[in-house]
Amino acid sequence: MDIQCLLFIIVFTHLTMVCVVIPFFCIFLYCIVVMLHTFASHRQFLDNSRYILFAYMLINDTLQLLSSVLLFLFIVGNVKFAIVYCAPLLFFSTSTFHNTPLILAAMSLERYVAIFYPLQRPAAWHADRIWIIILSLWLVSCILPIVDFSLGKPQPGVNVLSTPVLCRTMVLNSSPVQTLFKMSLNGLFFAVVLAIIMFTYMRILLETRKMRQDRASVAKAMHTVLLHGFQLLLCMISFTQPVTESLISVYSGLLAEHISFFIYFCFILLPRFLSPLIYGLRDESLRCYVMRDVLCCSHKHRFSVKCKLLL
Repeated sequence: MDIQCLLFIIVFTHLTMVCVVIPFFCIFLYCIVVMLHTFASHRQFLDNSRYILFAYMLINDTLQLLSSVLLFLFIVGNVKFAIVYCAPLLFFSTSTFHNTPLILAAMSLERYVAIFYPLQRPAAWHADRIWIIILSLWLVSCILPIVDFSLGKPQPGVNVLSTPVLCRTMVLNSSPVQTLFKMSLNGLFFAVVLAIIMFTYMRILLETRKMRQDRASVAKAMHTVLLHGFQLLLCMISFTQPVTESLISVYSGLLAEHISFFIYFCFILLPRFLSPLIYGLRDESLRCYVMRDVLCCSHKHRFSVKCKLLL
């Protein structure tokens, strides 16, 4: 009887976790699809490099959450497979994770270029050449997982091609030296991104005080860069996961599995969900077109007139 109760509790706990994560992800996916549909349906967004970078961030965060949720379901369902199949999924999840702060830095630099070089904007920042920036971001975001995985070694007795294991990063990060090296690289990575965002914010802030004309647009750009800093903070929260998990396990009587789920939901899933939505719904033009696409036909004409006035 005790074994049956224990099995029931385990199954009920896992079902509860899945029932929390899956609807949450579906709501996020619906919001992202609506914003991407709005973005692709209106030419003025496709001709603006800022909106192109934002759409790229939406796609990247969707892919990151998709891979993250897949890894979560594999762990909850105790699905095991060989490292040769696990490594590509971990690599994809890690590279998309590091891609988000790079996109935030690029969006801040785009605002900086738009303010200081409105007529002499470099070719790479034009809407038809922004793919160069996007490709560069992908290449940089892949460097960290490549270095990390190349230094990693599987645990003793684990065959890369045949031994089934749970798909976790610790499968390839078994050495304390490698963990320290990874944390140092991540710290340096986010410090550089934070320095770029702070530099653009301070320059735009100083420019706001100098300019007498068009102060409203410069102030709006300053607030946008500040929002990128907040989004970066949400991303950096994920790196506190090991420390927070250790503290909670020491000072609480919760099971390690419950602590891991709480940390995953609050420090990884929730920040990734909030970051693009906060930025997208804050933009008045994009919000107007999203509301027009979502609302029923009786309200579409009113929102169409309002959206045209914002352009």
